[in-house]
Amino acid sequence: MLGEAALWRAVGANWRQLFGDFVRLGVSFEWHELETANEWDWATSFHPGSLELCLNLNGNADVELGDQRLRLQSGTAGFYRLGSEALTAIRRPGTPHQFITVEMAPSFLRRVLDATATHLHPIVQAVLNQRTESGLGTVEVLNPRQRELVTSLRHPPVLAGAQPIWYQAKAAELMGEFFFQPPTSDELFCHRQQRVSRDRVDRVIARLKSDLAHPPSLEQLGREVGCSSYYLSRTFSKEVGETLPQYLRRLRLERAAELLRSGRYNVTEAAMEVGYNSLSHFSQAFHQAYGCCPGLYPMTTPTQEAARGGRGE
Repeated sequence: MLGEAALWRAVGANWRQLFGDFVRLGVSFEWHELETANEWDWATSFHPGSLELCLNLNGNADVELGDQRLRLQSGTAGFYRLGSEALTAIRRPGTPHQFITVEMAPSFLRRVLDATATHLHPIVQAVLNQRTESGLGTVEVLNPRQRELVTSLRHPPVLAGAQPIWYQAKAAELMGEFFFQPPTSDELFCHRQQRVSRDRVDRVIARLKSDLAHPPSLEQLGREVGCSSYYLSRTFSKEVGETLPQYLRRLRLERAAELLRSGRYNVTEAAMEVGYNSLSHFSQAFHQAYGCCPGLYPMTTPTQEAARGGRGE
Protein backbone atom coordinates (compact mmCIF):
# COMPACT_ATOMS: atom_id res chain seq x y z
CA MET A 1 0.00 0.00 0.00
CA LEU A 2 2.96 2.29 0.55
CA GLY A 3 3.70 1.99 -3.15
CA GLU A 4 0.24 3.20 -4.07
CA ALA A 5 0.44 6.08 -1.63
CA ALA A 6 3.79 7.09 -3.15
CA LEU A 7 2.27 6.90 -6.64
CA TRP A 8 -0.46 9.39 -5.80
CA ARG A 9 1.77 11.72 -3.82
CA ALA A 10 4.22 11.84 -6.72
CA VAL A 11 1.59 13.82 -8.66
CA GLY A 12 0.80 16.05 -5.68
CA ALA A 13 -2.34 14.19 -4.64
CA ASN A 14 -3.80 14.12 -1.16
CA TRP A 15 -4.25 10.34 -0.90
CA ARG A 16 -5.74 8.63 2.14
CA GLN A 17 -6.93 5.11 2.71
CA LEU A 18 -10.25 5.35 4.48
CA PHE A 19 -10.53 1.63 5.17
CA GLY A 20 -9.47 -1.78 4.01
CA ASP A 21 -6.71 -3.74 2.38
CA PHE A 22 -7.17 -4.97 -1.18
CA VAL A 23 -4.89 -7.97 -0.75
CA ARG A 24 -5.90 -9.05 2.76
CA LEU A 25 -9.61 -8.10 2.89
CA GLY A 26 -10.41 -7.84 -0.81
CA VAL A 27 -11.76 -4.29 -0.52
CA SER A 28 -10.20 -0.86 -0.12
CA PHE A 29 -11.82 2.59 0.23
CA GLU A 30 -9.49 5.43 -0.79
CA TRP A 31 -9.83 9.23 -0.87
CA HIS A 32 -8.10 11.23 -3.62
CA GLU A 33 -7.73 14.99 -4.01
CA LEU A 34 -5.45 16.57 -6.58
CA GLU A 35 -4.97 19.17 -9.27
CA THR A 36 -3.02 18.32 -12.40
CA ALA A 37 -1.49 20.66 -14.94
CA ASN A 38 -1.47 17.95 -17.60
CA GLU A 39 -3.53 14.92 -18.48
CA TRP A 40 -2.62 12.06 -16.16
CA ASP A 41 -3.34 8.34 -16.54
CA TRP A 42 -4.35 7.04 -13.14
CA ALA A 43 -4.92 3.49 -14.46
CA THR A 44 -1.43 2.72 -13.13
CA SER A 45 -3.04 2.62 -9.67
CA PHE A 46 -5.58 -0.09 -10.60
CA HIS A 47 -5.10 -3.53 -9.06
CA PRO A 48 -5.05 -6.33 -11.67
CA GLY A 49 -8.27 -8.31 -11.49
CA SER A 50 -10.05 -5.62 -9.49
CA LEU A 51 -13.46 -4.14 -10.10
CA GLU A 52 -13.24 -0.48 -9.10
CA LEU A 53 -16.09 1.92 -8.35
CA CYS A 54 -15.22 5.60 -8.71
CA LEU A 55 -17.39 8.04 -6.74
CA ASN A 56 -16.41 11.17 -8.64
CA LEU A 57 -17.28 14.30 -6.66
CA ASN A 58 -15.26 16.84 -8.68
CA GLY A 59 -13.25 16.86 -11.89
CA ASN A 60 -13.59 15.17 -15.28
CA ALA A 61 -12.06 11.86 -16.30
CA ASP A 62 -12.33 9.18 -19.00
CA VAL A 63 -11.75 5.46 -18.56
CA GLU A 64 -11.15 3.74 -21.90
CA LEU A 65 -11.02 0.16 -23.16
CA GLY A 66 -10.19 0.07 -26.88
CA ASP A 67 -12.82 2.25 -28.56
CA GLN A 68 -15.15 2.13 -25.54
CA ARG A 69 -15.24 5.07 -23.14
CA LEU A 70 -16.65 5.69 -19.67
CA ARG A 71 -16.96 9.44 -19.05
CA LEU A 72 -16.89 10.53 -15.42
CA GLN A 73 -18.01 14.09 -14.72
CA SER A 74 -18.45 15.92 -11.42
CA GLY A 75 -21.17 14.37 -9.28
CA THR A 76 -21.21 10.96 -10.98
CA ALA A 77 -20.29 7.37 -10.17
CA GLY A 78 -18.97 4.73 -12.56
CA PHE A 79 -17.24 1.37 -12.43
CA TYR A 80 -14.77 -0.63 -14.52
CA ARG A 81 -12.73 -3.79 -14.34
CA LEU A 82 -9.03 -4.28 -15.04
CA GLY A 83 -8.70 -7.78 -16.41
CA SER A 84 -6.65 -9.23 -19.23
CA GLU A 85 -6.86 -6.10 -21.45
CA ALA A 86 -5.21 -2.78 -20.54
CA LEU A 87 -7.29 0.23 -19.49
CA THR A 88 -6.41 3.90 -19.70
CA ALA A 89 -7.88 6.37 -17.22
CA ILE A 90 -7.23 10.03 -17.96
CA ARG A 91 -7.73 12.80 -15.41
CA ARG A 92 -8.25 16.14 -17.18
CA PRO A 93 -6.47 19.36 -16.13
CA GLY A 94 -8.25 22.61 -15.34
CA THR A 95 -10.34 21.69 -12.32
CA PRO A 96 -9.62 20.18 -8.90
CA HIS A 97 -10.28 16.44 -8.66
CA GLN A 98 -11.94 14.91 -5.60
CA PHE A 99 -13.08 11.31 -5.66
CA ILE A 100 -13.35 8.11 -3.66
CA THR A 101 -12.43 4.77 -5.18
CA VAL A 102 -13.71 1.46 -3.86
CA GLU A 103 -11.46 -1.34 -5.11
CA MET A 104 -12.97 -4.83 -4.89
CA ALA A 105 -11.22 -8.13 -5.47
CA PRO A 106 -13.07 -11.03 -7.16
CA SER A 107 -13.01 -12.99 -3.88
CA PHE A 108 -14.78 -10.16 -2.07
CA LEU A 109 -17.41 -9.77 -4.79
CA ARG A 110 -18.16 -13.49 -4.67
CA ARG A 111 -18.55 -13.38 -0.89
CA VAL A 112 -21.09 -10.57 -1.08
CA LEU A 113 -22.97 -11.15 -4.34
CA ASP A 114 -25.04 -14.13 -5.39
CA ALA A 115 -23.92 -15.38 -8.80
CA THR A 116 -27.57 -16.20 -9.61
CA ALA A 117 -28.81 -12.68 -8.85
CA THR A 118 -30.90 -11.11 -11.62
CA HIS A 119 -30.10 -7.82 -13.36
CA LEU A 120 -26.39 -7.76 -12.45
CA HIS A 121 -24.32 -5.76 -14.92
CA PRO A 122 -22.46 -8.08 -17.35
CA ILE A 123 -18.97 -7.15 -16.16
CA VAL A 124 -19.95 -7.89 -12.55
CA GLN A 125 -21.48 -11.17 -13.64
CA ALA A 126 -18.27 -11.95 -15.54
CA VAL A 127 -16.25 -11.59 -12.32
CA LEU A 128 -18.64 -13.91 -10.46
CA ASN A 129 -18.31 -16.43 -13.30
CA GLN A 130 -14.50 -16.24 -13.00
CA ARG A 131 -13.94 -14.75 -16.44
CA THR A 132 -10.87 -12.55 -16.85
CA GLU A 133 -11.75 -9.93 -19.47
CA SER A 134 -11.57 -6.19 -18.74
CA GLY A 135 -14.76 -4.19 -18.99
CA LEU A 136 -16.50 -0.85 -18.54
CA GLY A 137 -19.67 -0.48 -16.51
CA THR A 138 -22.07 2.43 -16.45
CA VAL A 139 -22.06 6.02 -15.19
CA GLU A 140 -24.86 7.44 -13.05
CA VAL A 141 -25.48 10.92 -11.67
CA LEU A 142 -25.36 10.80 -7.88
CA ASN A 143 -28.76 11.53 -6.33
CA PRO A 144 -29.07 13.23 -2.89
CA ARG A 145 -29.28 9.94 -1.01
CA GLN A 146 -26.19 8.59 -2.77
CA ARG A 147 -24.31 11.84 -2.09
CA GLU A 148 -25.13 11.40 1.59
CA LEU A 149 -23.75 7.88 1.44
CA VAL A 150 -20.53 9.05 -0.24
CA THR A 151 -20.07 11.85 2.33
CA SER A 152 -20.42 9.37 5.20
CA LEU A 153 -17.50 7.31 3.84
CA ARG A 154 -15.05 10.05 4.80
CA HIS A 155 -16.49 10.51 8.30
CA PRO A 156 -18.06 7.24 9.46
CA PRO A 157 -20.69 7.86 12.17
CA VAL A 158 -19.56 4.89 14.28
CA LEU A 159 -16.83 4.21 16.81
CA ALA A 160 -13.44 3.00 15.60
CA GLY A 161 -14.07 -0.60 16.63
CA ALA A 162 -17.24 -0.75 14.55
CA GLN A 163 -15.72 0.70 11.39
CA PRO A 164 -14.59 -2.59 9.76
CA ILE A 165 -18.10 -4.03 9.74
CA TRP A 166 -19.59 -0.61 8.85
CA TYR A 167 -17.35 -0.13 5.80
CA GLN A 168 -17.96 -3.65 4.53
CA ALA A 169 -21.70 -3.06 4.86
CA LYS A 170 -21.29 0.16 2.88
CA ALA A 171 -19.44 -1.75 0.16
CA ALA A 172 -22.46 -4.05 -0.15
CA GLU A 173 -24.78 -1.03 -0.20
CA LEU A 174 -22.76 0.55 -3.02
CA MET A 175 -23.00 -2.69 -5.00
CA GLY A 176 -26.77 -2.54 -4.64
CA GLU A 177 -26.80 1.05 -5.83
CA PHE A 178 -24.59 0.73 -8.91
CA PHE A 179 -23.96 -2.87 -10.02
CA PHE A 180 -27.48 -3.76 -11.13
CA GLN A 181 -29.12 -2.90 -14.46
CA PRO A 182 -32.65 -1.62 -15.05
CA PRO A 183 -35.24 -4.38 -15.43
CA THR A 184 -36.59 -5.65 -18.70
CA SER A 185 -39.62 -4.07 -20.38
CA ASP A 186 -42.21 -6.22 -18.60
CA GLU A 187 -40.97 -4.84 -15.26
CA LEU A 188 -40.73 -1.17 -16.27
CA PHE A 189 -43.94 -0.12 -14.52
CA CYS A 190 -42.67 -1.51 -11.23
CA HIS A 191 -39.30 0.15 -11.82
CA ARG A 192 -40.95 3.53 -12.47
CA GLN A 193 -42.91 3.18 -9.24
CA GLN A 194 -39.68 2.47 -7.40
CA ARG A 195 -38.05 5.56 -8.88
CA VAL A 196 -41.02 7.71 -7.83
CA SER A 197 -40.75 6.30 -4.32
CA ARG A 198 -37.02 6.98 -4.16
CA ASP A 199 -37.52 10.51 -5.40
CA ARG A 200 -40.09 11.14 -2.68
CA VAL A 201 -37.77 9.75 -0.04
CA ASP A 202 -34.87 11.90 -1.31
CA ARG A 203 -37.06 15.00 -1.10
CA VAL A 204 -38.15 14.13 2.43
CA ILE A 205 -34.54 13.61 3.54
CA ALA A 206 -33.50 16.97 2.07
CA ARG A 207 -36.47 18.64 3.79
CA LEU A 208 -35.60 17.13 7.17
CA LYS A 209 -31.96 18.16 6.88
CA SER A 210 -32.90 21.73 6.06
CA ASP A 211 -34.18 22.34 9.60
CA LEU A 212 -33.51 19.58 12.13
CA ALA A 213 -34.75 21.70 15.01
CA HIS A 214 -38.21 22.28 13.48
CA PRO A 215 -39.07 19.33 11.22
CA PRO A 216 -42.43 19.31 9.43
CA SER A 217 -45.11 16.86 10.47
CA LEU A 218 -45.68 13.61 8.59
CA GLU A 219 -48.89 15.07 7.16
CA GLN A 220 -47.08 18.16 5.90
CA LEU A 221 -44.32 16.07 4.35
CA GLY A 222 -46.95 13.97 2.57
CA ARG A 223 -48.54 17.09 1.10
CA GLU A 224 -45.14 18.39 -0.06
CA VAL A 225 -44.20 15.19 -1.92
CA GLY A 226 -47.70 14.43 -3.20
CA CYS A 227 -48.92 11.36 -1.31
CA SER A 228 -50.77 10.43 1.85
CA SER A 229 -48.97 10.37 5.19
CA TYR A 230 -49.73 6.65 5.54
CA TYR A 231 -48.27 5.82 2.12
CA LEU A 232 -45.23 8.04 2.75
CA SER A 233 -44.56 6.35 6.10
CA ARG A 234 -44.64 2.88 4.48
CA THR A 235 -42.54 4.00 1.50
CA PHE A 236 -39.90 5.68 3.66
CA SER A 237 -39.50 2.63 5.91
CA LYS A 238 -39.18 0.33 2.90
CA GLU A 239 -36.60 2.50 1.09
CA VAL A 240 -34.47 3.56 4.06
CA GLY A 241 -34.85 0.63 6.44
CA GLU A 242 -35.89 2.94 9.28
CA THR A 243 -39.10 4.70 10.20
CA LEU A 244 -39.23 8.46 9.71
CA PRO A 245 -38.92 9.16 13.46
CA GLN A 246 -35.97 6.77 13.74
CA TYR A 247 -34.23 8.41 10.77
CA LEU A 248 -34.84 11.92 12.10
CA ARG A 249 -33.48 10.89 15.49
CA ARG A 250 -30.32 9.53 13.86
CA LEU A 251 -29.86 12.70 11.78
CA ARG A 252 -30.20 14.85 14.89
CA LEU A 253 -27.73 12.81 16.91
CA GLU A 254 -25.18 12.67 14.07
CA ARG A 255 -25.42 16.45 13.69
CA ALA A 256 -25.11 16.93 17.46
CA ALA A 257 -22.01 14.72 17.52
CA GLU A 258 -20.54 16.79 14.70
CA LEU A 259 -21.20 20.01 16.65
CA LEU A 260 -19.62 18.58 19.80
CA ARG A 261 -16.55 17.42 17.85
CA SER A 262 -16.12 20.95 16.51
CA GLY A 263 -15.54 22.24 20.05
CA ARG A 264 -17.69 25.30 19.36
CA TYR A 265 -20.84 23.98 21.07
CA ASN A 266 -21.45 22.75 24.59
CA VAL A 267 -23.94 19.96 25.29
CA THR A 268 -26.92 22.26 25.87
CA GLU A 269 -26.22 24.27 22.72
CA ALA A 270 -25.81 21.16 20.59
CA ALA A 271 -29.06 19.68 21.94
CA MET A 272 -31.02 22.87 21.25
CA GLU A 273 -29.47 23.25 17.78
CA VAL A 274 -30.87 19.89 16.65
CA GLY A 275 -34.29 20.25 18.27
CA TYR A 276 -34.02 18.63 21.71
CA ASN A 277 -35.75 20.76 24.34
CA SER A 278 -35.07 18.27 27.13
CA LEU A 279 -31.44 17.82 28.05
CA SER A 280 -32.18 14.52 29.82
CA HIS A 281 -33.90 13.09 26.72
CA PHE A 282 -30.98 14.24 24.58
CA SER A 283 -28.40 12.69 26.92
CA GLN A 284 -30.29 9.38 27.03
CA ALA A 285 -30.64 9.22 23.22
CA PHE A 286 -26.99 10.22 22.69
CA HIS A 287 -25.76 7.58 25.13
CA GLN A 288 -27.77 4.89 23.33
CA ALA A 289 -26.31 5.92 19.96
CA TYR A 290 -22.67 6.61 20.90
CA GLY A 291 -22.10 4.64 24.09
CA CYS A 292 -21.19 7.65 26.21
CA CYS A 293 -22.76 10.77 27.66
CA PRO A 294 -22.57 13.81 25.36
CA GLY A 295 -20.47 15.63 27.96
CA LEU A 296 -17.73 13.02 27.49
CA TYR A 297 -17.89 12.99 23.71
CA PRO A 298 -15.69 12.57 21.77
CA MET A 299 -14.15 9.92 24.00
CA THR A 300 -10.39 9.73 24.05
CA THR A 301 -9.61 6.04 24.25
CA PRO A 302 -6.28 5.07 22.64
CA THR A 303 -8.15 3.27 19.85
CA GLN A 304 -10.22 6.32 18.95
CA GLU A 305 -7.29 8.71 19.22
CA ALA A 306 -5.35 6.47 16.84
CA ALA A 307 -8.30 6.37 14.45
CA ARG A 308 -8.66 10.13 14.46
CA GLY A 309 -4.94 10.54 13.90
CA GLY A 310 -5.17 8.22 10.89
CA ARG A 311 -7.96 10.36 9.47
CA GLY A 312 -5.93 13.52 9.82
CA GLU A 313 -8.40 15.00 12.35
